[in-house]
Amino acid sequence: MRETLSAALQWLDDHGLDPALVTSAAIVLSASIAIGAVVEFFVRRAARRHRAGLLVSVATHTAAAFRVFVVAFGFLLWLSTDGASWQVLRLPTRILTIAVGGWFAIGVVRGAIAYALDKYDISHADNLEARRMLTQVRLLGRVAGWAIALATAAGMLMAIPGIRNIGVSLFASAGIAGLAVGLAARPVLSNMLAGIQIALTQPIRIDDVVIVEGEWGRVEEINLTFVVVRIWDLRRLVLPISYFIERPFQNWTRTSARIVGSVFIHADFTLPIEDVRAEFGRALRASKHWDGDVEVVQVTDSTDRTMQIRLLMSAANSGIAWDLRCEIREHMIAYLQREHADALPKVRLEPADGL
Repeated sequence: MRETLSAALQWLDDHGLDPALVTSAAIVLSASIAIGAVVEFFVRRAARRHRAGLLVSVATHTAAAFRVFVVAFGFLLWLSTDGASWQVLRLPTRILTIAVGGWFAIGVVRGAIAYALDKYDISHADNLEARRMLTQVRLLGRVAGWAIALATAAGMLMAIPGIRNIGVSLFASAGIAGLAVGLAARPVLSNMLAGIQIALTQPIRIDDVVIVEGEWGRVEEINLTFVVVRIWDLRRLVLPISYFIERPFQNWTRTSARIVGSVFIHADFTLPIEDVRAEFGRALRASKHWDGDVEVVQVTDSTDRTMQIRLLMSAANSGIAWDLRCEIREHMIAYLQREHADALPKVRLEPADGL
């Protein structure tokens, strides 16, 4: 053991390295690793004890970045005090510290997003609050991620004196080029601003039922520059996010998932409306899809041949309302065929005199 230590000290002396400085650096690095591990341990323990799910999620997503950041920051402090002869490492260490700090900040954002995804469940029918929170968290999280990445890159560049001076000269002489790039990037910037506006005002949310471009579907993804709508037949309609700011569309779940559905029946004038109303009520009460609220039968139109009967019914959400409408439509058609076949739409012909 003594021979190994002597050989190591001799190797350091042969390469011009002060053994005391190397030992000091090793102590600082070891202490930084230990401090990082201890802090992480107590944070996780406190989070579990107080059932702070957000803190646990953030700690999980930032654990690796935190360890590296503590080590890099501790070494940077050592370089500014004891490591005067190792100043060549100060700039790379500073850049590494800034980069890892950005990594840590992005981990905080991702931890918050993961916590929100676990906490807010959009699988149940009355999920307005969950959809509102998820939309805000995802969109603002993406905006924060891009902002952190840009700030980190700027900080790393500003840490390099040569590049900092060159950057000032480039900005001073690139007015026309910057204007051209700005004009070319205008659609991207407008979509990003629309994404921030949607996150705050929320004309659409995750899992909203919408009618866009004549298609019925649900909002599956809201990204920073585009929205993915899952159409009922599992196709995906991808639209720029500015579409939902600049153009009209239908949102069936803007304030509530509940919706009123309708079924239209065309029948002869001889059909007794009260019988239809009674049968419609029995059909609704027998259905598992009806929410027990809206039950309306009205004659809404008539022609020279038939009358139009509208059946109104309510359901917890649009998907259930579709199933309810189909179920009631089939039931009422079967009822008319069975009980009032003579009242089905018919064409009356009256022969002229002498025929």
